[in-house]
Amino acid sequence: MNPFDLHTHHQRCGHARGNIRDYIEAANRNGLGMIGISDHSPYFTSEEDQRYPLIAMSKSQFPEYVSEVLQLKEEYKGKIEVLLGVESDFFPEHVENYRSYYERYPFDYIIGSVHHVDGISIFKKDRWDGLSNKEKLQTKETYYKLIEQSAKSGMFQILGHIDAMKGFYPSFSSIQTEAIEHTLKVIAGYDIAIEVNTSGKTKYSGGWYPADDILEMALHYGVKVTFGSDAHDPDRVADDFELVRLRLKEIGYKEWAFFREKAMFLIPL
Repeated sequence: MNPFDLHTHHQRCGHARGNIRDYIEAANRNGLGMIGISDHSPYFTSEEDQRYPLIAMSKSQFPEYVSEVLQLKEEYKGKIEVLLGVESDFFPEHVENYRSYYERYPFDYIIGSVHHVDGISIFKKDRWDGLSNKEKLQTKETYYKLIEQSAKSGMFQILGHIDAMKGFYPSFSSIQTEAIEHTLKVIAGYDIAIEVNTSGKTKYSGGWYPADDILEMALHYGVKVTFGSDAHDPDRVADDFELVRLRLKEIGYKEWAFFREKAMFLIPL
């Protein structure tokens, strides 16, 4: 089975290297059958065109982003399948606003990622300083409540890096709560997949998102999985794809998912 990668970024978001073509070319060189382009969504509800230039593209760039991917999809037909995706922030209070933007375009899939909890980035290194154990537990449970809501929103085909809050706070994983199990049960009821995201290896936590114990639980409840490198550099396209495939087989998975025109396709591992 040809490798694939559904989670890649490029220079429009302000913190990735290379343009879209660079990622497609890297995928082609690495023998991938399919590459998904999924840069960070603009902050659609902001009054400013580009609220955070080092985090996400501007609102005015969004249509050109889509048209560039669609043009490259045509250009590379027969060489590699290019999929139109986007990694969308999930803000429960802004779901309909975001949905109205996405419905205008022919997305193959949308990755829903929770990047903010209680208004603070999950990757803010000092966000845990001075919190009591009770507050840490509450933060983790809020995080999973948001992921659960993102699944229920119906807006996404893939849920991004569902334990990424451990990225710069490895102790996050050892905060005991049943929230993860509850969230996985909810996810299992929808036609969506969680990604095995290999960018965790670039953070303090090391390893992938999510950890094996979460993947084991996800399998138990019938949650589908997919693969994304979350590459912000063409050199990381499909990073650890084969290792992930073997690990998923060891855990007991038989198949994984990709999406075309928002329909899920399952292929053997």
